[in-house]
Amino acid sequence: MSDQTLPHVGAPGAMIAPARTALVVVDIQVDFAAPEGVVGQCGVDMGVAERVIDRIEPLIAAARRAGVTVAFLRVMTRPESDSHALRTLMERRGTPGAEAICRIGSGGEAYYRVAPQPGDIEVGKLAYSGFSGTDFDQQLRARGIDTLVMTGLTTDCCVDSTTRDAFHHDYHTFVVSDACGAFDEGLHLYALKAMAEHCSLLVESEAVLAAWGALPVEVAA
Repeated sequence: MSDQTLPHVGAPGAMIAPARTALVVVDIQVDFAAPEGVVGQCGVDMGVAERVIDRIEPLIAAARRAGVTVAFLRVMTRPESDSHALRTLMERRGTPGAEAICRIGSGGEAYYRVAPQPGDIEVGKLAYSGFSGTDFDQQLRARGIDTLVMTGLTTDCCVDSTTRDAFHHDYHTFVVSDACGAFDEGLHLYALKAMAEHCSLLVESEAVLAAWGALPVEVAA
């Protein structure tokens, strides 16, 4: 299975109109995306993260030019804020301490290659979903946003969790399949397939750029 076998919306157009849409950038942080971060120091090939960010950067620029709200989500933790369920899960899996990621003050929580600007939405979260224990929903509602265009890391975890929660909060969601990624290609593809089946539409970055005026719109013959 490849991205091309998945059901993409070729021309989202008015479905992602700038006035009611937010581009959501999930967990593009040192610990998840940079070679010096926690994941990179485990020997994981970070090329996936770099390729994802290569797609996200022009989407951010196009969103800002078009007047689309840009929302940055990132994990920000302290030992005392760690979920008991998460700590216990890591212990039972034989990886105690694996929850210690994106610690505030470590540098691992910092943005990597992208960063918010004044007027953007910023949300710090403790775990996977951007809606869990945060004011993300309130910030979106205050701006009249009902549609989210999802990007970031990782497709199977925080992108998936936030997208499903967005659906449960009654938002229309679009996952940009080539602007999100996972460190296991199988998980990336199957997460996209599951979201397309149950809660979201899939788009590619070029279609989003075209919808926001950054690329010519191709007219079907």
